[in-house]
Amino acid sequence: MTVDLVVRNCTVVTPAGRTPDGGVAVEDGTIVAVGRSDRLPDADRVVDAEGNVLVPGIVDGHIHNREPGLEYKEDWESATRAAAAGGVTTVVGMPNTDPVIDRPEHLELKFERGEASAHVDFQSYAVVTSENLELIPDIDEAGALGFKIFLGSTVGDVPPPNDGEILEAMERIGETGKRLGFHEENGEIIDHYTERFQAEGRTEPIDHSHSRPVIAEQEAVERMITFAAETDAKIHMFHVSSGSAAEAVARGKARGVDVTAETCPHYLWFTEEVMREKGNVARIQPPIRDADEQARLWNALETGTIDCIATDHAPHTPDEKKVDDPFGNTWDAISGFVGLETEVPAMLTFVDQGRFTLEEWVRRHSTRPAQVWGMYPQKGSLQIGTDADFTIVDPGREWTLADRETLHSKNCVTPFEGESFTGKAVTTVVRGEVVYEDGAVVGESGYGTRVDVDNE
Repeated sequence: MTVDLVVRNCTVVTPAGRTPDGGVAVEDGTIVAVGRSDRLPDADRVVDAEGNVLVPGIVDGHIHNREPGLEYKEDWESATRAAAAGGVTTVVGMPNTDPVIDRPEHLELKFERGEASAHVDFQSYAVVTSENLELIPDIDEAGALGFKIFLGSTVGDVPPPNDGEILEAMERIGETGKRLGFHEENGEIIDHYTERFQAEGRTEPIDHSHSRPVIAEQEAVERMITFAAETDAKIHMFHVSSGSAAEAVARGKARGVDVTAETCPHYLWFTEEVMREKGNVARIQPPIRDADEQARLWNALETGTIDCIATDHAPHTPDEKKVDDPFGNTWDAISGFVGLETEVPAMLTFVDQGRFTLEEWVRRHSTRPAQVWGMYPQKGSLQIGTDADFTIVDPGREWTLADRETLHSKNCVTPFEGESFTGKAVTTVVRGEVVYEDGAVVGESGYGTRVDVDNE
């Protein structure tokens, strides 16, 4: 028997354990064998992994690819090119585009654009507002991965529904079997402190962080958990930034609420001191927190409260980020930065530091995101018959992101510029096709396809 592709000479790692001197065999884009290298079949193409580590393809459930409408910042092609270079095989786009993804025809447009230009596989959320509650069944039928509500102000100024409408949305979405995620910040608290700080002339980057206090995040988490307990909805907390919010998630889980949560590498890597060191380059919403909140967030990750790792990859132009004057008036800057090419190195660095094992990293960065969003085992596993998505990493490679312009996004502003890592993605395979190797994106634009979802 000869198959299309075999990867040999690697340690295969899944949440269940590791296989030394292992590999994977692929035929017609699906996995047909996983095991010892010497037991794999012959292949038309053989990739020697050179003793590195092979894991299920990384799933990033939270990116802003900006298409449609804001392609000057990013688009499906450039975002997924960055994903391929970062070892990410599946991405999920956010709905705050232009037009916003709030109805079936807008979702279909986003999918069509992705099919035309994506390098890796993709999906998208749809937003819930006061204006589209009755469209939830139609949006579900159009194939949205899940739904999102922006509770606090964010890029795009998508207004949140009121609390009664959120309850109704939870009931309607519950009937679809899909999950509802939140940008979980209390908008009234944020608006109050933003207006107060601006009136007081407080314009430093750290002032933006403090205008969005931890209580705004914690309260929003607790309120949505209370609503979910009432409606039996499945909910998700995007970009949890603080230990206080994570502990609220833990209390919700203990109550039996189906609540999942993600955090991002920047919340684990930096403390709010980065705002004083790098200024508006590190401005993001919710903001990066102080050392105590970070320590408690780490505890929530290590104990399993935090299910997933994602990036909130959010490209903006250098002018929008005020890169030339990073400590200028923070209210003139915009929030967000790129992360698709630093997420795997950051997490591997934490593995190298002993914060958790390779198996635990894979669970949170591949398997659990796929499970949470209904893509498992098609994504996030190395099971026979599933998509042949995998990421080969060199866990010992030491390197520094010396120049952000070496990244593959249209706009590359990131506080990780100048940071040093131990670990890097070296090969990315999507449905059996090598899309990144030897430091170059080699996959074709348009190869990526929409992921089908399982609501069960």
